[in-house]
Amino acid sequence: MELSLIQKIIIYTPPVLLAITVHEAAHGYAAKHFGDLTAYHAGRITLNPVKHIDPFGTILLPAITILLGGILFGWAKPVPVNFARLRQPKKDMLWVAAAGPVSNFVMALLWALLMKFSVGMPPVFSTPLFLMAKAGVAVNVVLMVLNLLPLPPLDGGRIAVSLLPMHLARSFARVERYGFLILIALLFTGILGQVLGPMVSMVHQLILSLI
Repeated sequence: MELSLIQKIIIYTPPVLLAITVHEAAHGYAAKHFGDLTAYHAGRITLNPVKHIDPFGTILLPAITILLGGILFGWAKPVPVNFARLRQPKKDMLWVAAAGPVSNFVMALLWALLMKFSVGMPPVFSTPLFLMAKAGVAVNVVLMVLNLLPLPPLDGGRIAVSLLPMHLARSFARVERYGFLILIALLFTGILGQVLGPMVSMVHQLILSLI
């Protein structure tokens, strides 16, 4: 089914906003659980998407990638986390970082459930709900896989820093200042899509097989 520009915006906007909002709030909640109240005091442990939206990374860039048919790409305003305030900074960093991708996995499962239940509804409801749920699965799977790439400051990079021995972790963490530049370069050279494509397809099939 070929969608118009307006239809794509209507269908993708709720899943994208929900995906990035819950992802960032999950980081903040995990940080609070492990002892850092920075995100809590900044008002970032919230499901209000306005608190997490980055005009370019959350709206413009995802819209461009969706319209062009490539790998969905974008980001929200990072939730502030002071890892030094965690009770066990190096160990707890893993759980704070993993909270975002885990939330995307759970949301992908919920959207897949909605896909299944929408089929039995009257067509006037089933078609838009099915398309939005399908988009929700795709958005969350892509965000989960993208964020698990072992590249600081992505969540996968933080997980790697947590797991590496201290001397290697310090060296690897220095990549963070160049992380987004590397990511943008990988996106526009097409390498990012080649790397993520097979993993996204595999996780997508796994999600659908579980429902």
